[in-house]
Amino acid sequence: MMSFFDRFSKYQPEVLSIARVVIGLIFLEHGTSKLLDFPHGTTQPALASLIGVQGVIEIVGGVLFIIGFLTRPVAFILAGDMAVAYFMAHAPKAMYPMLNGGDAAILYCFVFLIYLVSGPGRWSVDGSGK
Repeated sequence: MMSFFDRFSKYQPEVLSIARVVIGLIFLEHGTSKLLDFPHGTTQPALASLIGVQGVIEIVGGVLFIIGFLTRPVAFILAGDMAVAYFMAHAPKAMYPMLNGGDAAILYCFVFLIYLVSGPGRWSVDGSGK
């Protein structure tokens, strides 16, 4: 017998696609904030600096993730990027993510791992969705 919540399973590919776009847009905003001062940034780092490289990764990775092109390899790179960001920039400040400001980096890391395993969903440029 099908439970109430099992009825939602048929929408999984579409919801994965919609969530991928929203997650990618929010992630992209971190990169545009770092490099383009949009919507709000504090500095204009040199592209060759660690923050500049991070901004490029966030912009390029965010765009590729949004459109669903090479979603699994991009998700792998972005998950690793967020793990490195957490341990380099946040973990040294305090033990707990709420205190060190790293909760978003941890969430992004694991969300990208979900997309590494699940794929992009139904709607993607590379057509690798189910």
